[in-house]
Amino acid sequence: MSPAPAAKKTARAAVERLPLAEMIIRPTFRRERRAQANGIWPVAGCDEAGRGPLAGPVVAAAVILDPKRIPRGLNDSKKLSPEEREKLYDKICATADVSVAFGSTERIDRDNILRASLWALAAAVKALPIRPKLVFVDGRDRIDCGCDCEAVISGDALVVSIAAASIVAKVTRDRLMKRLGTAHPGYGFERHMGYSVPEHVKALNRLGPTVHHRRSFAPVAAFYSETVIEMAVVEEVLRFPGVDP
Repeated sequence: MSPAPAAKKTARAAVERLPLAEMIIRPTFRRERRAQANGIWPVAGCDEAGRGPLAGPVVAAAVILDPKRIPRGLNDSKKLSPEEREKLYDKICATADVSVAFGSTERIDRDNILRASLWALAAAVKALPIRPKLVFVDGRDRIDCGCDCEAVISGDALVVSIAAASIVAKVTRDRLMKRLGTAHPGYGFERHMGYSVPEHVKALNRLGPTVHHRRSFAPVAAFYSETVIEMAVVEEVLRFPGVDP
């Protein structure tokens, strides 16, 4: 005996309401391969780390991947654990052309964080041992780097060369901030990498800013007016694996 029409309808409705599996987006070499097929090569990806922190430089990296030796597992650095980033960093540096540039706190305070970031990105591209013919940069803004440039929103999640650059920039900056943590004990730089987590805010109130703090950022600028800092945690730091708020 076949099911009643009402039962069939109920079963169909239940199936239609089942949630679809969320599609996992991973960066690909598609854009680079298309450029190469059109005779445009070398192609670089570039990204930065450290726009949001209260202390430390912004670090930019540029990477030209070898199409025959692309490390497996490349992804947006924010989606990787610190251990995964470290391993991939070594593989990237062993197989690709890599360069890094730093936008200092002085430059950030003088020019603002956006301009300092764009300057560092362009400087990283210009420092590559091979001059690229095309650069993919993460974000909305193109950079003046002496060659064609294409801005890709969420590029670190879509373009594998940008993902590689995001890993290099993140690992480089984290290593630097850990050194600053040793040089300036009490701030916790080695744990929060300079972001405005509660531990950092309390240290600022207790110890005052260091020479590595960004004076143009409101929480630090407020200190020079003898204002006790009270602020919410910057959401961006919570998205970094391995960082304890």
